[in-house]
Amino acid sequence: MSTSYRIGLVGKPSVGKSSFFNAATMNDVPEGAYPFTTIDPSVGEAYARVDCAAPEFDEECTPSVGYCDHGTRFVPTKLVDVAGLIPGAHEGNGLGNQFLSDLNETDVLVHVVDFSGETDAEGEPTEGHDPRDDIAFLEEELDQWYLGVLEKGIERYETGYTTEDDAIEEELAEQMSAFKTSEDEIKRLIRRVDVGFDPAAWDEDDQLELAREIRKETKPMVIAANKMDTPEAQANYEEIASDPDYDHLTIVPCSAHAEKALKSADKAGVVDYRPGDGEFEITGDVSGEQEQGLEKIRDFLAEFGATGVQAALETALFDVLGVTPVFPGGANGLGNERGEVLPDCYLIPPNSTAEDFAYSLHSDIGDGFLHAIDCRTNRQLGKDYEVESRDVIEVITTN
Repeated sequence: MSTSYRIGLVGKPSVGKSSFFNAATMNDVPEGAYPFTTIDPSVGEAYARVDCAAPEFDEECTPSVGYCDHGTRFVPTKLVDVAGLIPGAHEGNGLGNQFLSDLNETDVLVHVVDFSGETDAEGEPTEGHDPRDDIAFLEEELDQWYLGVLEKGIERYETGYTTEDDAIEEELAEQMSAFKTSEDEIKRLIRRVDVGFDPAAWDEDDQLELAREIRKETKPMVIAANKMDTPEAQANYEEIASDPDYDHLTIVPCSAHAEKALKSADKAGVVDYRPGDGEFEITGDVSGEQEQGLEKIRDFLAEFGATGVQAALETALFDVLGVTPVFPGGANGLGNERGEVLPDCYLIPPNSTAEDFAYSLHSDIGDGFLHAIDCRTNRQLGKDYEVESRDVIEVITTN
């Protein structure tokens, strides 16, 4: 069980987004090099890797969801493959409005970009396309979408739909509530862009800058630099990763094709491969051609350390969102009354307290919270204890 974080997979058509989704979830979504292969947002189960705590207690865990492989716990998270994006989505072009409302359901974005430059702005085959254009295009589409919502909030404020005492941050927080923002956050961002609290004094640039800041806070993004098994992509990556204009983004080199090939081969018993690993072993009979393909993938892994699919998802969750994995312990340290050992690993928001953790287990458990116990040290923890990554905690509650 875990707090259900949703990672949105975005990108223009034909960049390998469906391949990435399939590689991450091993669901069979149709793949195809033509726009709108993905019409409805497909939601799949992907996994984030966490070092299992059970071995530290000389125990073997029995996960109720996900699985454990040689001490690595694969904790489920939701991956949402969002319908094809094309220029003008914020004006309703293509599947624009659908695209944007599907995005709203997600906590963090992984933007799949074809770093080989072999797909143009519309997702059609080409050569020499600059991946920078795709990165900028998605950010601009989202900024314009946020700006549209922000302008409605300013308009409501200025036309007096609010009471005189309402501050602009209250109005904007309400107008933009779908983006899971708050009054305090809006206030902080207005201060950050330094435009003052009187919207009548904001010009178009001020509004856009504020919309952009709100977007960056509420829809943080990781770039999956896909098709990195091509020399063109590698050259583009070298340039872009060292360009200070992209310092605000985390770029993860990846090959969705390699991950999918390895998982399929593992499923067929041809190789022994664990998702996210930097190596694999050929264990079955393969043709000369298959072996050649696998050796190419082996070279890629040697160069980049992994296929990058797992890394992109985990970067989004752990580095960008700062999600904390926590194991609920039981009365005898690890087990529960059913004899299961560490059946759950929860992914909870950063800076969560022991009491917050109790509430994430169940509202009744939170309501009756007395204290928690650190199962490693048997130390009693108060409600304000800030939970750390991979803590094993038993909650003592009146309920």
